[in-house]
Amino acid sequence: MNEIIGVIFITIGLVFNFFGCLGLVRLPDVYNRLQAATKSVTLGTCSILFGLFLFKGFTAGGIKAILCIGFLILTAPVSAHALARGAHKSGVKLCKGSVCDKYAEDDK
Repeated sequence: MNEIIGVIFITIGLVFNFFGCLGLVRLPDVYNRLQAATKSVTLGTCSILFGLFLFKGFTAGGIKAILCIGFLILTAPVSAHALARGAHKSGVKLCKGSVCDKYAEDDK
């Protein structure tokens, strides 16, 4: 039973990773691409790792998968924010369809 649920989580993770990679190709600017990569790929990778945990159980590999999930959840949003802030400070423009620029409002 755990193997079937693990395969379901791994499949869901692969779908999220695929759509995150598709967002990297299709979205118009750096900021939208960062959002697609951070949200989709983080959720997809965590789902794959949780599926691995269901396969392995409470062995060394399963515990490492859980630790990697925690590390990803803590570091991915911070790194995406740092990249977006650095891109904005270096002058990377938003796409024409952007509605607001919160970083520019903070600089005033």
